[in-house]
Amino acid sequence: MSNINPGPGGGPRQTDRWLEAGSTNALVIYILYLAGLVIGVTGIVGIVLAYINRGKAGGFVESHYTFLIRTFWIGLLYALISVVLMMLVIGFLLMFAAAVWFIARCILGLQALQRGEPVKNPQSWLLGQ
Repeated sequence: MSNINPGPGGGPRQTDRWLEAGSTNALVIYILYLAGLVIGVTGIVGIVLAYINRGKAGGFVESHYTFLIRTFWIGLLYALISVVLMMLVIGFLLMFAAAVWFIARCILGLQALQRGEPVKNPQSWLLGQ
């Protein structure tokens, strides 16, 4: 016997949906990214989920996966540049600006996802609008 407790009827539980490619998974990744500002490791979990599910969802959600992956890497680049420039004090201001950019990008992506719309410009370096 297995220790896994399937849902009613022996099928997968409804809570397993968040791991499958789709809008629920993209929502979880946005939340993981925002939580990553406080708990760093959740951002890494989010990028792994985005890479695993990119190309599987289809429809408007695909633009969100591209947007999420670019948000992570561009945000990391901005953060690294800010850390290097902290020796010149301007880095502290740039780190704050990068955090605001990251939060704004996640919130705008969340709003588009909740409306069932694709990200207009997922390749953007700014806010994707």
